[in-house]
Amino acid sequence: MGVYSRPELLATPEWLAENIDRPGFGVLDLRWRPDGSGRRHYAEGHIPGAMYIDWRSELAEEESDGDVLLLVGPQQATETFTRAGIGNGMVAAIYDDVGSGYAARAWWTLRVYGVESARILVGGIDGWRALGREISTAVELRPPITFTPRLQPRLRLTATDMRQLLDSPDVQLLDARAPSEYAGHTGATRRLGHIPGALNVPAGYTTGPSGDFRSSDQLRAILRKAGVNPRRRLVCYDALGLGAAKLAFALTLLGCDDVAVYDAGWAEWGDRLDLPVETSAAE
Repeated sequence: MGVYSRPELLATPEWLAENIDRPGFGVLDLRWRPDGSGRRHYAEGHIPGAMYIDWRSELAEEESDGDVLLLVGPQQATETFTRAGIGNGMVAAIYDDVGSGYAARAWWTLRVYGVESARILVGGIDGWRALGREISTAVELRPPITFTPRLQPRLRLTATDMRQLLDSPDVQLLDARAPSEYAGHTGATRRLGHIPGALNVPAGYTTGPSGDFRSSDQLRAILRKAGVNPRRRLVCYDALGLGAAKLAFALTLLGCDDVAVYDAGWAEWGDRLDLPVETSAAE
């Protein structure tokens, strides 16, 4: 089945159980619901020591119309991760319960601000429960911590950056949305389609029915079918920056070392009439 080039980006339940009480270690619960009930699910049961983060209010900043969700600034990132007990030089294990999309957004945010030691929990909280591991309902408190954001600008791009990369032979743009959105058949923006030249690699394909990331061989097969060259600079986007972060995680897991995210994504690009759009039939 092959091996991941960066297996240290994943935390197995066994590994988490062995490390959860060690100094310099933190756990983040990223379960989220549109109706705001994510915190209630956390209160009803979470991995011991885990701190809850609401990605929508704590890891994303709204544009004026509320449809474009951008990476939070360094001040908000500092407040969020300080409260959650993730400081400089620490290891963070991150989980959710919907195929790691929200966990990947937290992983990417930490990485943009200089934290390279974050891991995503294999199987999420459901995998933890399935093994009979302890679930807590305690109100968790973390000791005072120092989080110093160290911005890595190459990991996060804007529309201006994306326009400059169009037709670049050294870059591949990867659209992480569903094929119907990529082809321009469905969508919620003023224009439908995709960024010219982008390849369609749906983020949903990177995980299987259990929600776990597919094997390295399966992931590489998906990339080959889409025409992705892992040696190029790869820039991922979707609508809200969730699928893009998930795809970026899968690519990094395979050892791709120059992966960025355009977090404003199609929510911005599809509504801006000054930016080019392409449509094509999805397979």
